[in-house]
Amino acid sequence: MALKVLGIIPARYASSRFPGKPLVRILGKSLLQRTFENASQTPRLDRLIVATDDIRIFDHVIDFGGEAVMTDEKCPTGTDRLAEVLKLHPHLTAAEAVVNIQGDEPCLDPAALSQAVDLLLNDPHASMVTMAAPIINEEDALNPSIVKCTLDQNHNALYFSRSLIPSNKRQAYNPSTTYLRHLGFYAYRPDFLLQLQHLKPTPLQLEEDLEQLKVLEHGFRIKVALTTNASIGVDSPEDLEKLERWLCKQNIYS
Repeated sequence: MALKVLGIIPARYASSRFPGKPLVRILGKSLLQRTFENASQTPRLDRLIVATDDIRIFDHVIDFGGEAVMTDEKCPTGTDRLAEVLKLHPHLTAAEAVVNIQGDEPCLDPAALSQAVDLLLNDPHASMVTMAAPIINEEDALNPSIVKCTLDQNHNALYFSRSLIPSNKRQAYNPSTTYLRHLGFYAYRPDFLLQLQHLKPTPLQLEEDLEQLKVLEHGFRIKVALTTNASIGVDSPEDLEKLERWLCKQNIYS
């Protein structure tokens, strides 16, 4: 069967904020395995690969029955790691869409992932799609680990920030304002993904430490698919308890 949608999970061991995060155990399974198994339920994905620079992660993926590809440890970003997979295996560029699924997002709604992929495939002018969900409490809205985004009237991203956006004169949380949380997911046209690798870093990207801002600063658009199902990402060891509580509420123990 022809490959139409390729999913890739970039996973590195040497995270500055949380070393070894992909292999941390959560109710008996690694964070990476939970992410892989959850993403595998996405109807739109024809193939799913983990791209890593660490043999421990590679062996772990093979052990639980997944597919993995070794990439250069010098890849500066997850996007670069995806691009390297395409360069190492040129036949994969025949896919109509390449999906970047963050390895620390084990709860992304598979139906929402398919929705985002469809948004890309059904819009011939779209080169890149991401996802966002409403933020429902002040704690998350003010948390710099949770990236926020704002949109134009056509669901194109205007800006991403670790700060509260939109802001106001009081620079305070407003419960009547809709704040959007950016979710760790991107869908690209393969040729655009390869093009991204050659874009130079930009001031806003470096200041906010958000790679997606480089895309906007170079004049490209990012379409945003909205979902009501916010995901629980793991940015720090403190997030593990939140994830475990969520899994228990969903009766997910294995």
